[in-house]
Amino acid sequence: MSNVSVPSAGAVTIHGTVESGFEPVREVFAENFHDRNELGAAVAVYSRGELVVDLWGGYRDTDHEHPWEADTMVLVASGTKGMTAAAIAVALSRGLFALDDRIADHWPAFAQHGKDQVTVRQLLSHQAGLATLDGRLSPEQIADTEFLSGLLASEKLDWVPGTRHGYHAFTLGWYASELLRHTDGRTLGQFFTEEVAEPLGLEFYIGLPEEIPPDRVADLDAFGYLDMLLNLRTLSPRFVLSFFNPWSVTNRALNVLDTRRPADLNSPAFRAVEIPSGNGIGTARAMARLYGELATGGGALGLDKDVFAELTAPPLPPSGDRRDVVIGMETAYAMGYSKPSPDFRFGTSDASFGTPGAGGSFGFADPDVGLGFAYTPNRLGLHLKDDPREVALREAVYECIERRSSETDSPRTRL
Repeated sequence: MSNVSVPSAGAVTIHGTVESGFEPVREVFAENFHDRNELGAAVAVYSRGELVVDLWGGYRDTDHEHPWEADTMVLVASGTKGMTAAAIAVALSRGLFALDDRIADHWPAFAQHGKDQVTVRQLLSHQAGLATLDGRLSPEQIADTEFLSGLLASEKLDWVPGTRHGYHAFTLGWYASELLRHTDGRTLGQFFTEEVAEPLGLEFYIGLPEEIPPDRVADLDAFGYLDMLLNLRTLSPRFVLSFFNPWSVTNRALNVLDTRRPADLNSPAFRAVEIPSGNGIGTARAMARLYGELATGGGALGLDKDVFAELTAPPLPPSGDRRDVVIGMETAYAMGYSKPSPDFRFGTSDASFGTPGAGGSFGFADPDVGLGFAYTPNRLGLHLKDDPREVALREAVYECIERRSSETDSPRTRL
């Protein structure tokens, strides 16, 4: 592993370490600052249990005054879903509930308004028809567990469960948390900390503790609503029009927080509460460590073999249209994760799983090659998928892995 502390072409210093053979990832990371308008970011990669890339650079504030440090954390939006899904995988492995259990059997109040047959599998596959909420939630309401539980239980279905799927942008995590609370007693944030983060030594939080100094968390340089209208090519006209239609499922699924702009999610009040689908804060190193563990079977977390098989299996599509009701493109989901689909390819096969976050963050596991990858920026981009900064890094990682594999397999190397 070689240490890195060199200025890029744009005078931004890149810090961290790269294993021999992964130097091209460092070069692409530097290019992001010079050519792709990066502000501050980190990228980390585990390959078969080994940390081979751990890089950070740029600034953690929008005034370019405070450098991104080794321990700088950042909010990763829906990248949080991957951490939440790992907690659920651990809960499944311990038999707290089963994938084909009806949620109402564990949480009777959930059965209201025809939800009595909704299964855990349908929820984790975004097929439950529970993508929206009536009204917008303040941090105080989110922190009131009984209030939130009652609100979730009283929601009506957006579609017949199992017939369609649509991105449960915020609701997935809260429903999963209630399922855990009714079977284990802990909220999802508590369960994640004690059963996932602490065993693996991860610095990642769903609900930021008071003792974490504010300057440990990078500021978000977030886009505004006008920026969305000016970037129809990367966000897609279908999605943007639906987002601004107050009666659409898209609008009601994505606008459930009492905020005025996307960056408000990074305010101290919203950082402190548990939003298991959207306000996780941590390092790329922590995310890559978890995905690297999952990619190699999850033994350190006690992951059951059948649960690992579900993570890597092809997703079970809804019975109807596979176009996502909320984001308007063809997607695939299973076990709380995004899976490779025609409109979003990642990994070497359909065994891969991960979660992208609004603005460009992405973490995923590729079991075929034992890979855990995470990229976390603080300048939010305007792509529904495949942010150019992240794609460039991902492609560089695979090129390095392929080169390493070919060298290992060559007759000269074996001698």
